[in-house]
Amino acid sequence: MTMQRTAADPLAMRPATSGGAAALFATSTIIWSSTWLAITFQLGSVPPEASVAYRFALAALVLGAWCLVTRRSLRYPPRVHVMLAAQGALMFGVNYVWVYKAEQHLTSGLVAVLFSTLVFMSLVGTRIAFATPITARAVLGATLGVGGVALLFAPQLTTSDARGDVVLGVALSLGATFLCTLGNLVSMKMQREQLPILPTTAWGMAYGAIVAALLATVAGVQWAFDWSVRYVGSLVYLACFGSVIAFGAYFMLLKRVGAGPSSYVAVATPVLAMVLSSALEGYRWTAAGVIGIALAVVGNVLVLRRAA
Repeated sequence: MTMQRTAADPLAMRPATSGGAAALFATSTIIWSSTWLAITFQLGSVPPEASVAYRFALAALVLGAWCLVTRRSLRYPPRVHVMLAAQGALMFGVNYVWVYKAEQHLTSGLVAVLFSTLVFMSLVGTRIAFATPITARAVLGATLGVGGVALLFAPQLTTSDARGDVVLGVALSLGATFLCTLGNLVSMKMQREQLPILPTTAWGMAYGAIVAALLATVAGVQWAFDWSVRYVGSLVYLACFGSVIAFGAYFMLLKRVGAGPSSYVAVATPVLAMVLSSALEGYRWTAAGVIGIALAVVGNVLVLRRAA
């Protein structure tokens, strides 16, 4: 059954075909696969909390301006703002601060592997929150996907001399994944109440920026800004493409297929990131990497066919 286009939010309709879901999946995956590199340009003189606050404040302004230009209402009652604030804190605030901090202690490959457990957490979360059945196909697909990503990063996992406190890095990565799972569930709740995607995402990102700023204040970090082309360029890219466009596509995918299949973006993204790395950073493929790609693709097909 398809959802009719509404005047309130014409872009947030349910795609009529599985091809629509595939296009949304590809959009978020392709963009987020490139943000791994862009995030490294943000690490340096600017504290992670500040970088996250700048990123989502800019994204909220861009998306909010688009909503005003296209005459989408940004007015919501207090009850809805509670959900928007929860989504912002979980998906755009604490979650991203912890991811940025985790990459200060672990290699990005290990963080990606740990974040791919989002697939399992989402399957369990939707089961608890919405009584969504967990099929054998979904479990097999998720297992193959996470296993494939682990093989892809096997060299880093076996030779990593993880910078800083390894335990802290693992805790931050898994904690961020858990928060993202909760954020997915909040997003599903809002979509089940027929709340439009674009205006609510603008508010969610604004709340995420506020939460990141509050974390920076509580931690007593020194606010700074880097005016270099490297930092400003990556900030604009992360805000406009990595946040506005990618999250817009992801939330539409979430509405189309649910949190379980949508969370597989967390597995596909690091796989494609390594493909880009081989072209741009000279990454050398191993037998384990090739097998990992194959397993991830098979798992991808299994999960997405379940959602079609």
